[in-house]
Amino acid sequence: MAARPPFSSLRRWRSLPRLLTLAVLALLSAAALLVMLPGSGQSGSGPSSPPAAPTGPVPVRVLMPAPLADAVAAPVAQFNASTPGVVLEVIRGPLDTETISDLATGSLLLGEAPFDLLLVDVSWLPRYVAADWFEPLERWLGPESLAAMEPGARLGNGLDGHLWRMPLTGDTGLLYWRTDLMERPPRDTDELVAISRDLQRRGKVRWGYLWQGRQYEGLSCVMVEVLQGFGAHWWNGSTARTELDSPEAVAAAKWLADLLQDGVSPQAVASYAENDALQSFAAGDAAFLRNWPYAWREIEKGGGPVKGKVGVTAMVGAPGEQGGGTLGTWGLSLIKGSPHPEEAVAAIRWLTGPIVQRQLAIEQGYAPTWSTLYDDPELQRRAPLLAVQRQALQHPQLRPPTPAYAQLSDLLARQVNGMLTGQGGPGPTMAAAQRQSLQVLRSLAGPAGDTAAGRPAVDR
Repeated sequence: MAARPPFSSLRRWRSLPRLLTLAVLALLSAAALLVMLPGSGQSGSGPSSPPAAPTGPVPVRVLMPAPLADAVAAPVAQFNASTPGVVLEVIRGPLDTETISDLATGSLLLGEAPFDLLLVDVSWLPRYVAADWFEPLERWLGPESLAAMEPGARLGNGLDGHLWRMPLTGDTGLLYWRTDLMERPPRDTDELVAISRDLQRRGKVRWGYLWQGRQYEGLSCVMVEVLQGFGAHWWNGSTARTELDSPEAVAAAKWLADLLQDGVSPQAVASYAENDALQSFAAGDAAFLRNWPYAWREIEKGGGPVKGKVGVTAMVGAPGEQGGGTLGTWGLSLIKGSPHPEEAVAAIRWLTGPIVQRQLAIEQGYAPTWSTLYDDPELQRRAPLLAVQRQALQHPQLRPPTPAYAQLSDLLARQVNGMLTGQGGPGPTMAAAQRQSLQVLRSLAGPAGDTAAGRPAVDR
């Protein structure tokens, strides 16, 4: 039975109201997950329940966000048809990344999660490992299980010398551009702005650049890219501290604020999530778009005015700086205490293997992780973004690899969104974000100055 982790292992939540909120969340999450189980109305046997005498196929349940649950429906059916004695069941979670993380966290807090596997965003891993919710995978998959993957796909899967996650996708943030309005994509941020202004002046587009400015995780991903592109760093792995008030970080924030002030981006971008920006770009409103790989498939199948007129490239930086897209990979982790670890790992092998990843690249546009797939001529023909995705995976940008990431992301997104809506300038905004970040890291450290809350991940 999976032991319920002590609250100290969750990094000492700061107040009684917070504890009560988490307790309520845990109860509601557990109830919601039971309802979501295939064949709702059945209680099911979760990973922490005593195993009953087998009377049929062994059930292996995996919790996934709705888009990926839908994307793997066919591979799941193939696994079940070819694996006698095991039935893989997908619990279709919410669409929103943060909501499904809250759902999983609430259930795991009770120590009675009704799933064996969890599809984990790369930014969640340090927090879930610190809470002792996952089982290391190297005993089944071997120490070199990631060696045949692209460099960026190997990141964010390991911590403390253990492999905790096998990546299913290799997605990064990408820059979309209109091939009918320019001969090539911009080389840097200066060119992006200059091209945007020229096209706006000539009445070719209403807006230059669309991106995600709403107060949520998408804005944090934008900040990772812009900070990198201006030579700044959100996280210093050597000191396990944030560096958000450096001159370079302030310059990065100023660039975003200027996009709205100068009309290159609409004021409404401060309320945009991925689909808001995508819909406006697909309607022909803008020259450039920041989004994830799935957006290209959506544009091409939508039949809008820019269909067949969109190119994709890696994210650009300021002149003289190297750009890079935020690493947005999803991967499968094994819940500690699962009564069926062997069968669950078999499901991990199948879902993260080359056959399934090839299907996802062709049908959904997700970036593969295996290097051999990028060398496949037939896949190159059927998945046109493959070369760009491989380029982006050479130098992807990780979000801070710390158990405190959720708090750090929330406060940075809040501060930057406030700047975008006129509540402060770039300098004060980033100074406040840095000050609050250090407060979070100090509050989550142990009584003897233990900095485990800020430790960097050890990637495999």
